[in-house]
Amino acid sequence: MKAVIVGGVAGGATAAARIRRLDEQAEIVVFERSGYISYANCGLPYYIGDVITDPSALTLQTPESFFSRFRVNMKVRHEVTAVHPDKKTVSVKNLETGEAFEERYDKLILSPGAKPTQPRLPGVGLDRVFTLRTVEDTFRIKEHIDAHHPKSAVLAGGGFIGLELAENLRELGMEVTIVQRPKQLMNPFDPDMAAFIHSDMRKHGVQLVLGRTVEGFAENGSGVDVLLKDEAPLHADMVVLAIGVTPDTALAKEAGLELGIKGSIVVNDRMETSVPDIYAVGDAVQVKHVVTGQDALISLAGPANRQGRIAADNICGGDSRYPGSQGSSVLKVFDMIAAVTGVNETTAKKAGLDVDKVILSPLSHAGYYPGGKLMVMKVVFEKETYRLLGAQIVGYEGVDKRIDVLATAIRAGLNATELKDLDLAYAPPYSSAKDPVNMAGFMADNIQQGILKQWFLEDLDRLPRDGSVTLLDARTADEYSQGHIDDFKNIPVDELRERLKEVEPGKPVYVICQSGLRSYIACRILNGYGYEAYNFAGGFRFYDTVTHDRRLVESASACGMDR
Repeated sequence: MKAVIVGGVAGGATAAARIRRLDEQAEIVVFERSGYISYANCGLPYYIGDVITDPSALTLQTPESFFSRFRVNMKVRHEVTAVHPDKKTVSVKNLETGEAFEERYDKLILSPGAKPTQPRLPGVGLDRVFTLRTVEDTFRIKEHIDAHHPKSAVLAGGGFIGLELAENLRELGMEVTIVQRPKQLMNPFDPDMAAFIHSDMRKHGVQLVLGRTVEGFAENGSGVDVLLKDEAPLHADMVVLAIGVTPDTALAKEAGLELGIKGSIVVNDRMETSVPDIYAVGDAVQVKHVVTGQDALISLAGPANRQGRIAADNICGGDSRYPGSQGSSVLKVFDMIAAVTGVNETTAKKAGLDVDKVILSPLSHAGYYPGGKLMVMKVVFEKETYRLLGAQIVGYEGVDKRIDVLATAIRAGLNATELKDLDLAYAPPYSSAKDPVNMAGFMADNIQQGILKQWFLEDLDRLPRDGSVTLLDARTADEYSQGHIDDFKNIPVDELRERLKEVEPGKPVYVICQSGLRSYIACRILNGYGYEAYNFAGGFRFYDTVTHDRRLVESASACGMDR
């Protein structure tokens, strides 16, 4: 059996190694257009920022090391220019010599990945306008920085690569601006949770220019002008396009394979394409989302590796199945960590799901042990069934641990209330006896039992201010004096029982505190005395961060900057 693989890196290299482990006699050939067969995409920004200083550390395998261990013929700087399913061959061009030839296959795996989205804008090809996707891109940017010592950079796009690169360029002492059309960074997060990411970026000196349309680039002296629609241009010494990625599927299209979202390759759960004996894996393929069941594009290394393994299993006579992707990911944002799994509230509603949520701000470990730091968790679930749909966490230590627990719970089919029953490891330096994930489960259980009724930030403007409801702030007088929502009366929770006469009977009471805990206790006190009480999800800290961010983004439309 002869297997030909188009593309290395995560999916292709994994498939090659797996085929060899399953079939010692198979002939395996990998064609890789770049000079590197297996490299750490996610580490590229950290090489630019001098966190990773050895360029060889980026290359996980070389053609020589791969052949030595697996006897796989890795042909770098070879581009597959056409696929001929009728002849079961591929046309190949040696990019170093110009030689063209055909290679026969019994089984073919397409792992072409995705390419940086490059809109057809004036100036995209300028010397100081870069993209970042491959090792070659990385070296090009690094060489430019080392040679020209730019003082400023504009990053077009605020996804994973954009934020990681922003951090690394700031660490090099550069002025960094992120500009993009959406009004929030990191689309996998809801706008309210993205507000915490915005806050941390601003704190570290990154300028955010959100809700702006880039119309092109123009040379200006020794730098570049980023041309914005209906606004003055942004000027910088260099520009990096990080708008996103597009499946690199020209080969598949020309070969007649069925295509899906954004030209991605349609595969079944065995990673088989619409053409017999041709498989596809990685960023170029369309997958099913585990939570919604809808078609999706999810460009992450973990799914690509698993898909490569599954394709190899099936090529070698097995019956492995890919159950779908759920988009679990984590991001370092300077000293903060942001993580997500499943779908966010916005996406769930667009998918037609009836959703509820809990928002909490637990400490990373036991409060009495020094060094605990707050995290903000948002867990989204389906009303009535309480099926877990997704979670987002921003914070510091312990964020990655909790998102992985929640990702596992989603894949295992647990509902939100069952989170309270998870038996999670506890020691004071690492967690609390009631882990933050357990706390989310307790809150969902209280909602199911009718013990907890919530109101949300989106309800604030609809709350009547005519005296028909009571608006109550349960924080201390000192906290209240440092900032509060207009028309909210301050009665600290510890004084509430003695001051119940100040809360008019027969009216619903909407309560807020700093994080949501004291206001929940206040609600239970009020319920015990016959009041109908609603607890604000997230607390005043959440309200203040989100509303402050919204004001900055909206006001920036007038002044052209966002700090």
